[in-house]
Amino acid sequence: MALDSEELSQLTLTKTKNTRRKRLKVRRLKYTYRTKIHVERQKGKQLLDENKEDYHHTVEKKISLSLTSSYENDEILSFWRESPESFTTYGSVSLIGRRREMEDAVRVELGFMKKSKIAVKYDFFGVYDGHGGPQVATACEERLHGVLVEESDDHVQGHEDEGMDYWQRVMEACFAKMDEEVRDNGLGRTVGSTAVVAVVGEEVVVVANCGDCRAVMCSGGVALALSTDHKPGRPDELNRIESAGGRVVNWNGQRVLGVLATSRSIGDHYLRPYVISKPEVTITKRMDKDEFLILASDGLWDVIPNELACRIVKRCLDGKMRSYMQEVENESRPAEAAALLAELALARGSKDNISVIVVELRKSRGFVGS
Repeated sequence: MALDSEELSQLTLTKTKNTRRKRLKVRRLKYTYRTKIHVERQKGKQLLDENKEDYHHTVEKKISLSLTSSYENDEILSFWRESPESFTTYGSVSLIGRRREMEDAVRVELGFMKKSKIAVKYDFFGVYDGHGGPQVATACEERLHGVLVEESDDHVQGHEDEGMDYWQRVMEACFAKMDEEVRDNGLGRTVGSTAVVAVVGEEVVVVANCGDCRAVMCSGGVALALSTDHKPGRPDELNRIESAGGRVVNWNGQRVLGVLATSRSIGDHYLRPYVISKPEVTITKRMDKDEFLILASDGLWDVIPNELACRIVKRCLDGKMRSYMQEVENESRPAEAAALLAELALARGSKDNISVIVVELRKSRGFVGS
């Protein structure tokens, strides 16, 4: 039966009120999200892979600010216990946060150079923050660590060399090749991704950064930035962009040609030569006082300074703080710390995807409940 104009108007008003009521409901101290948990554990030499089905649940936040997240497909946790192949224990978290689409990607490969010409064992950790879409970040997550192995073999000159010159050559070649692959596959014309990767060995930590993801080490209780964000307003980056004929425009923050808020990335070929894929590389000799390493996208660093992040992780690793995400119960303390950082970033109003890896550089202290 057809509705007359008055009935139709009343129905529309009712629907509008119901919609508004639902919006107000999600602004309370609880938030609802869908999660897909991927947990990896190593038992002896056998890797156990446990996938749990998506489910809805409500988490009551113990942080005083109201959180809102009604998006789906949050990828909550990936964890690997310390193994004979590795010098580290790690935990990671990746949240869609308040964005409509997940554009971040995270990759961990323990002992990833074991099939290369280099006999030294290394672990690989990478955080990729896509923009314009997830395609380039996903491509980096799938390929960059493999490209790094290929380039490390190509640059070995008859002897193993862990010096700065070697790693500078390898990382620059790796990022350039990854950028070429993205271009050749037609992915990177108007889509891009920033990247921070860490290669952790028994003696050194090598970090390569392209964009505004960041790596921070805590050593002896002091926060040490192992990378520097590539922002268009950074004096040397501004000079490079202008020397190439480009401009930095203040449009909701400083942006290359008024478009991109980072001055280096993989992809974004429509902004060349102003936006480049060349990484900056640091190599840090490991010391006994080194405690942990944090790699994260700018969804974390935009709202949490280095020193605060390190204080939180340190307290969590010492068992003095806990995350309220149910997914990290009985998991590692690095996983607990990564989740806690993500929770705090949400509470502080982060509007971006949030991806965090916490790598414990000292011997494993075991699971949260131990």
